Amino acid sequence: MDPILDKARAGQNWLEKLVNMIPGFSGYREKELRREADALQREHLAKLLEQCKRPLNDAATALSRTDLDAINDVETAKKRLDKAIARVRHADRGYGGFFDAVKVDEAVLDRVYQFDLALIENVEAIRARAAELRDRQALVALIAAIDAIDSQLNEREALLSGAK
Repeated sequence: MDPILDKARAGQNWLEKLVNMIPGFSGYREKELRREADALQREHLAKLLEQCKRPLNDAATALSRTDLDAINDVETAKKRLDKAIARVRHADRGYGGFFDAVKVDEAVLDRVYQFDLALIENVEAIRARAAELRDRQALVALIAAIDAIDSQLNEREALLSGAK
């Protein structure tokens, strides 16, 4: 069971539930629910990433006392984190809706879901690294983790565009 998808299902009104009983329509509605669940999931991950800004600000203050060169790394991390947040929040949907011109086949959709699960793990890794910012080496590791999400989103986009 997918808790995000269940949350989207729970938000249906009585008319939507009634319409789902029409033969053939429930599959269409299920896709719409997946779209809503995907949007909820992406927004949740973006908010988790936004929570990493505070430790970065704290690190900037602490590191500026001992290592002025680290300020550049903090600014790099902030910029890349902002970019990752925007990309997660506005990532392409994992499938086409009923009337969309471009359809995504189920095998591709399964691979996109695998990417999305890995994305959740990578967001948690970034949060853990952000919470442990003590020195410049930890900051460089955080930047690498942010860059890994950026690469992962590139692969996801390539998969959805048919390039992979």
